[in-house]
Amino acid sequence: MRTNWGAAFQIAAVYVGTVVGAGFATGREIVEFFSRFGFIGLIGILMSGYLFIFMGSKLMRIAAQIGASSYEQFNEYLFGKLLGRIINIIMLLMLVGVCSVMLSGAGAVFEEQLGIPKNAGIFITIGFSIAVMIVGLKGLFAVNAFVVPLMIAFSFILLFLSVQLPDFTSKVLFIPMAEDGWKSVVSPFIYTAFNLSLSQAVLVPVAAEIKDDSTVKWGGILGGIALTLILLAGHLTLVMLPNLESYEIPMATIMKNLASGLYWVFILIIYGEIFTSVIGNIFGLERQVRKYVSVPSLVIVSSIFIICYFISRIHYSTLLSYLYPLFGYISLVFIVLLWMKPFSPEGPDKSGKYKGRQ
Repeated sequence: MRTNWGAAFQIAAVYVGTVVGAGFATGREIVEFFSRFGFIGLIGILMSGYLFIFMGSKLMRIAAQIGASSYEQFNEYLFGKLLGRIINIIMLLMLVGVCSVMLSGAGAVFEEQLGIPKNAGIFITIGFSIAVMIVGLKGLFAVNAFVVPLMIAFSFILLFLSVQLPDFTSKVLFIPMAEDGWKSVVSPFIYTAFNLSLSQAVLVPVAAEIKDDSTVKWGGILGGIALTLILLAGHLTLVMLPNLESYEIPMATIMKNLASGLYWVFILIIYGEIFTSVIGNIFGLERQVRKYVSVPSLVIVSSIFIICYFISRIHYSTLLSYLYPLFGYISLVFIVLLWMKPFSPEGPDKSGKYKGRQ
């Protein structure tokens, strides 16, 4: 079976764009799961990278083979109909939580970097988001296609500047004391589980549309490798920041210290990443809620934003440090069942079971 490399690179780009969200853009996500553990965090990133390559590829290959048009169908296949429906409701609640974190992150950008009250930043973001939802999503996808490559490029620029600092090697190899150091062992698993479970909404229909197993497989592998490199770049930059846990937007602080001329451009990129994440989550939530209630989309979107607003009033770093690991632990069930699910590129036999595990 010949691989369509153009389509494989497109799948990889979608994979990266879906996982590399606002938590990465601000740097808080990498700090919470990896960088605060120093060298142990670096090892964790390599493990997480392996899981992104192997499990992401498997998720998309199974989705393509069963022809799942949505993550709801995929979860029902993975967990069974009854449990699958329960998992889909849990995912709905997780998306509300993630959207709240994103809004809080938008407020943190305004407060920490621009000196504008957090509430004002949140309301501005909600206003822009509702306007985009009314006008349409085509412009949003164009913004995302522009923002993600720029953000990745800036991450590698910061890495290049960090490597030249005199104490780079000692900072990378340093293992700080942490009261919850045991979490460094589970972080790679909960980080990958959390990101993959929430990425289903995009990855499942994309893979099902491509159908070709070899193309989907290599799209997952290339996307997983790219994610590993991006995580490494972010981590190796963040460990150079003293007291890195004390910042809401640590990547912006590093940019201000190492390349002040690019600082404001980077702030716009971070906000753009947060904004596109908010819209993507709201769009997914609105689609799900509409299945259960018959009311206008604007009413659903407004109701979701009201709920998210009250949650987002909690500090961004506090919200992320509690909700993301919690969602990660919940998602561990998803990643374990995905790993256990038998898969063969030849497809199921007459009994409906797959011939082998891959």
